[in-house]
Amino acid sequence: MRVVVALGGNALQKRGEPMTVENQRANVRLACEALAPVAVEHELVISHGNGPQVGLLSLQASAYDEESTYPFDVLGAQTEGMIGYLIEQELGNMVPFEKPIATILTMTEVDPEDPAMKDPSKFVGPVYTEDDAHRLAAEKGWTVKRDGEHWRRVVPSPLPKRIFEIRPIKQLLEAGTVVICTGGGGIPTMYLPEEKLDFADDHNPRTLVGVEAVIDKDRSSSVLAKDLDADLLVIATDTDAVYLDWGMPEQRGIAVASPDAIEAYAFPAGSMGPKVEAAADFARSRPGKVAVIGALADITAILAGTKGTRVTTDATEVSFH
Repeated sequence: MRVVVALGGNALQKRGEPMTVENQRANVRLACEALAPVAVEHELVISHGNGPQVGLLSLQASAYDEESTYPFDVLGAQTEGMIGYLIEQELGNMVPFEKPIATILTMTEVDPEDPAMKDPSKFVGPVYTEDDAHRLAAEKGWTVKRDGEHWRRVVPSPLPKRIFEIRPIKQLLEAGTVVICTGGGGIPTMYLPEEKLDFADDHNPRTLVGVEAVIDKDRSSSVLAKDLDADLLVIATDTDAVYLDWGMPEQRGIAVASPDAIEAYAFPAGSMGPKVEAAADFARSRPGKVAVIGALADITAILAGTKGTRVTTDATEVSFH
C-alpha cells in the first residue's frame, strides 16, 4: 500500500517546549517509532510541518541586521533539509540498513493572484504575549494574530497548485525508498507573469521565483497524495479524531464521513479546518480511497481502519466513535 503521512507540528515541537535541537530530535524519534513499521511494510512518503522552525530562523536572522534577513522560501528550504536530516537519521536507526531513505527539497507552485497573499493567516514562530506581539509587529512590519491564549506572527498561506519534484519522488518510491518531501508544504514558488519578464525565449518562456509565504502542509500533502495516486493519506495531529463540539460535555469524535458530510461542519481555520479540507479534497479526487485524521501513535490502528476520522466517498453518512 502506498501511504502518505503528514506529520503535524506536534511531532517536531510541542507547544510551550523550548525549541532546542535536542527536543526536536526527541520528538522526531517518537514519531519515527510509530512510522518504522509502516516504512518496512508499505511504500511510505512523509511530509511535515515547519512553522516553528521557519519562525525561529527568521527571528534569529533579523536579530542581526537587515542583510541577515532571509525570505521565507529560503528559510523553508533550510528547514526542509534540517528536519529531513533528523527524520532520516532517527528512522534509519529503526529500520533495516538496506531500506533506503531520502529527503527531497520540494518546491510547490502557488498562484501570485491567490487571495491569501493579501490576507496573512499562517502561524509561524514562537508564541508571544499580546503586548510583545504588537510591539514586534510595529518594529518589524509583521502581521500578528491571536493563537489560542497567545499571539503569533502570521504570513500568507496560498493554495498549492502542484509539486514540482513529483517525478523524482515517484522514481524513488518505485525503487523502494522512504521519501521525505514537501516539508512545510513545500518551498513556495511562483511563475512571474510573462509581461514582467525582462527576457523570454522558446526554451525558457517563464521564470520561477520564491514567494514570501508558507504553504499549509496538509493541503500540499493532499496534492502530493493525489499526484502519487496514494492508497491512504494520514494527517497526523495531536488528537485521536476530528471532534464536534470540542471541549464540551457533548463532544463527539467522527469515525467515518463522506467529503461533503464532514465539510458541512465548521472547523477552526487555524487548526482543524485545513486538515478537514485536505482530507476531503483527497478522498473526493480518488473515489474509494481514504484520508484519515488522527494521532500518529494510532498509526497501526489507522491502517487497520479502526482509529481516527476516516474520510471516503464510500461513506454515505457521518458515524461517530
